[in-house]
Amino acid sequence: MADDVGLETQLCSEQFGSGEARGCRAAADGSLQWEVGGWRWWGLSRAFTVKPERRDAGEVGAPRAASPPLSGLQAVFLPQGFPDSVSPDYLPYQLWDSVQAFASSLSGSLATQAVLLGIGVGNAKATVSAATATWLVKGELHPRSPTYCCSQSKLDCNAKQWRLFADILNDVAMFLEIMAPVYPICFTMTVSTSNLAKCIVSVAGGATRAALTVHQARRNNMADVSAKDSSQETLVNLAGLLVSLLMLPLVSGCPGFSLGCFFFLTALHIYANYRAVRSLVMETLNEGRLRLVLKHYLQRGEVLDPTAANRMEPLWTGFWPAPSLSLGVPLHRLVSSVFELQQLVEGHQEPYLLCWNQSRNQVQVVLNQKAGPKTVLRAATHGLMLGALQGDGPLPAELEELRNQVRAGPKKESWVIVKETHQVLDMLFPKFLKGLQDAGWKTEKHQLEVDEWRATWLLSPEKKVL
Repeated sequence: MADDVGLETQLCSEQFGSGEARGCRAAADGSLQWEVGGWRWWGLSRAFTVKPERRDAGEVGAPRAASPPLSGLQAVFLPQGFPDSVSPDYLPYQLWDSVQAFASSLSGSLATQAVLLGIGVGNAKATVSAATATWLVKGELHPRSPTYCCSQSKLDCNAKQWRLFADILNDVAMFLEIMAPVYPICFTMTVSTSNLAKCIVSVAGGATRAALTVHQARRNNMADVSAKDSSQETLVNLAGLLVSLLMLPLVSGCPGFSLGCFFFLTALHIYANYRAVRSLVMETLNEGRLRLVLKHYLQRGEVLDPTAANRMEPLWTGFWPAPSLSLGVPLHRLVSSVFELQQLVEGHQEPYLLCWNQSRNQVQVVLNQKAGPKTVLRAATHGLMLGALQGDGPLPAELEELRNQVRAGPKKESWVIVKETHQVLDMLFPKFLKGLQDAGWKTEKHQLEVDEWRATWLLSPEKKVL
């Protein structure tokens, strides 16, 4: 009877990652009897049976380690702990990213063939020294300014848009290389311009890839995610090389067919890039996503979850900072007298000062030295809410009343409207913030573009905190 109870009682269990757990019971001879377990790989469940190993009397039986199918490939091409160690959008993004990399590899082969043809490869009249000089000039005629320009654009705030921009610019660069041999007199200038564009692509693409790696890594495994991305890229490039070796002899004697293949591959490249970027679900708020979420909340009283907001986020526009909202501006830009400073400080105790230009619908925000992510998020929400007063669509009753005052003439002083919206936001923002957290947004950090200026000031006397 005791043996029967032992056979029915589960002594322990184990599981690998998020795979199916398997239990263990005591067998009649005292060994451990393991159940059939499961293995998850790329979303597919594969069951395997583990038989207990027979041992001498007195020893505890143990299951033999089963080798799951294709586990070696998984270790090479997927981060350890996949899929739990990465974001849920990792697999669709990597699949589409592999498609675009394959198309880009083939397009690059066609562009390289065109450049080599332009410098004289295969031409008996071309000298080695002339070809060498042209190739060196092609590689050296580019300024170092793209790195500076791209670094000033806060690429991590709009990583998806800049990623798409970089890949489209790379297609433009390869198109210039394809067309360079058609106009030999402008060959050097054309390929140098192409090289300049590729410098910008390298900076923007590398920076945005780093930002996406931060998003995908969920167990402080950025190095592992980045390494597996390189492994996948190497495999795709190898496949692209093999196909290029078959394709180039077919198109080398027909420029029209080569150009047609390039346009087809470019269309595939852009489409795959769009699908890859669209599959990303960023859980931090930048200005574009915050604008969408806030607008939906003010009109319907509901907070969009990250999946819905990312699906609605514009990708073809919006990678340049919007001039309507500026965070972290210097204080001396907004005030030139004690009276103007008192207008900004009066009526609230928030660690930011906000100035609203109604005629331009432009909001500038000065941040206090103690301003944290929550303060920045509130200041951005405040600025976008002021912009909503001059827009259309339903608003809560308090804001609808302020909108009527803004639209009625003569215009009410902007600082008075800002003071009243502070009071509205005192009631509205805590609910909005809780709604963001409940919907799955990470509010402890943000991707809002904030400059480095900070200031200090005395609190308003009637609101001074003891």
